[in-house]
Amino acid sequence: MRNRVNARSSICHPERSEEPAFGWQLQEVLPMSLLPVFLKLNGRAALVVGAGEVASGKIESLVASDAQVTVVAPWAKPEIERLAERGAITWHRREFQDTDLDGQFIVIAGTNFQPINQHVYRLCAERGILCNAVDDIPHCDFYYGSVVARGDLQIAISTNGDSPSLAQRLRHEIDAQLPRDLGPWLHAIGRIRQDVLAAYPSGEPRKLLLQQLAHRSACHSETCPSRELVLPPVPPATATRPTAATTAPSAPTEQVSVWLVGAGPGDPDLLTVKAARLLAGADLLLHDDLVPDAVLALAPATAEIVNVGKRCGRASITQAQIHELMLAGARSGRRVIRLKSGDPLLFGRAGEEMDALRAANIPFAVVPGVTAASAAAAALPCSLTDRRAASSILLATGHTAPDEPRNPEPTRVVYMPGRDLTAIARQWSAEGLPADYPCVLVSHAGRPDQQSTRTTLGLLHHTAPGPAPVLLMGGAVFAEQAENKTPYAGSGHFVAGSPETGKPSISPE
Repeated sequence: MRNRVNARSSICHPERSEEPAFGWQLQEVLPMSLLPVFLKLNGRAALVVGAGEVASGKIESLVASDAQVTVVAPWAKPEIERLAERGAITWHRREFQDTDLDGQFIVIAGTNFQPINQHVYRLCAERGILCNAVDDIPHCDFYYGSVVARGDLQIAISTNGDSPSLAQRLRHEIDAQLPRDLGPWLHAIGRIRQDVLAAYPSGEPRKLLLQQLAHRSACHSETCPSRELVLPPVPPATATRPTAATTAPSAPTEQVSVWLVGAGPGDPDLLTVKAARLLAGADLLLHDDLVPDAVLALAPATAEIVNVGKRCGRASITQAQIHELMLAGARSGRRVIRLKSGDPLLFGRAGEEMDALRAANIPFAVVPGVTAASAAAAALPCSLTDRRAASSILLATGHTAPDEPRNPEPTRVVYMPGRDLTAIARQWSAEGLPADYPCVLVSHAGRPDQQSTRTTLGLLHHTAPGPAPVLLMGGAVFAEQAENKTPYAGSGHFVAGSPETGKPSISPE
């Protein structure tokens, strides 16, 4: 059962959900009739009876497992013939004989004639040999799972024959979630693990370090610099021993401890792939009140889930307490997910949470989410920037802080400013914005080669925008002062526009 906490009523006392997840009650523990194991077949004798469509996939998997494969069949598919020609298998071009079982460790009966398969299975049962009669559940000692493979990482899924289609669907979903270069990354972690075992004594510090290594983003491709794989410095007492710091790929030394993640509008299918992957690896999940249970269900059963939602008119946790929960979780070595409805950087108090993390030197990262405005427009459906009616969007909140200016200058975002920076700067200046008004140009936003250039309105026409696509953003939220990020003049609105015919349509509100 999940450890779930409602922070409005208690910061530290877990509470159990009283409602079952489905209309019928699930048992706490279901009996398991299969033992999931991974067999080492290196050099072991494996026999496959049949070499057609039914058996070909099994033959290839046994070859990939370094088994000594013998195939008995009067004919074979071309790809099986090629395996025999290059010596990867031994092929006897004839019908099965009982003596073919001599010395075999594992047997696959994969002909398209069931009586032969069942005969092979009965002979194996008499001799104590593991046998699989393909697609014949009563005549199988083991099943082949639906497998997702990335090098040494193998994920096998079985439904005990209840629904092979479900197993296939789950395989496709898992395969889509895993990075393509996870195999090489895992191999690198394996090397580093050996260095950690040699450099650190047995105990909690070493265990925590190994867990931290496994929590790194699963890739170190040169085309994706946001992914990391590094080993923290070895303590002085063990500095003379071999360490993984000399073998790890070059990467930033900070590990992300806290993730500010957008939960989207509520439909789990509208989560980003990265958000779903992070939720699945959460140790501590701090979520807004509006995040539905269907999204929270993506967190592992071992995760501590804390409701830190603040609702108007109700007693609630303070923002300072939320900061303390984030910092405490990060300092204890847990992966903290701060799950915020919609997009974490639209409204809400993500800015204050990021400031608290910066002040505590806690490394963090942000994962954007689908904002409710986009979901609502899609549901209608309605194009919010149909060029026949509108070329800009005004996003505003009906709730403001007591100390917020009554008419704060909005944050401005211009899509595709192109070569119109001078015209945009002239228009913004005419609207009364000062020359030191903060601006940022972002090229290739969200891509590995993203570039950001900070400037001011007065210097905007001298600033190179970078390769398209480009966003121009301006507003108080981009102001930086010494150690603190201080609002330029408040920011209660977000205005997004696209210039047309050389002039952006921006609503200053």
